[in-house]
Amino acid sequence: MAVSDEALLAGMAADDPDAAAVFVRRHQAKVYGLALLVVGIPAVAEEVAQETFVRAWRHADGFDPRRGRATTWLLAIARHAAIDVVRVRRDVPVDPVVMAETLVAPDRLADRVATGATVDAALARVPHEQATAVVLASVFGLTGAEVAERTGVPLGTAKTRIRLGLRHLRDELATAREATP
Repeated sequence: MAVSDEALLAGMAADDPDAAAVFVRRHQAKVYGLALLVVGIPAVAEEVAQETFVRAWRHADGFDPRRGRATTWLLAIARHAAIDVVRVRRDVPVDPVVMAETLVAPDRLADRVATGATVDAALARVPHEQATAVVLASVFGLTGAEVAERTGVPLGTAKTRIRLGLRHLRDELATAREATP
């Protein structure tokens, strides 16, 4: 019987290198896939993945299974680490609109980050303009004004799309959570 992610994180919190090794092997492809999706450069994605597992090891004692699944917690760490890198690396041009288009296309997402299937499916059910605005704001950390500028809409429209998109996404995720046995 496989050891649960929660048990592995408890082992990591107790400085068990074997638990850490199993946890890394189990999730390395998902973490790397998410990092690659955000940063777009394989070598940098590897660094982000490594940093993600270091952060997970350091903060394993802070994981609370009542707040969500271990995979969700880990991928949130990976997302934040990747965003940190993107913000620092200004020498690599990334067009957030193109990245948002990629994130919103459900046929491409399933191949990229298998664990994010629920989020991907929920995001795909959000109206396209709203989903794009949400991704630009939440993944890339753009302000409402920057979203407006990138998408060519007025500031009020951009803010409305972000707000409504987040509401739709939250509702879709709640529906998916209720449907999961």
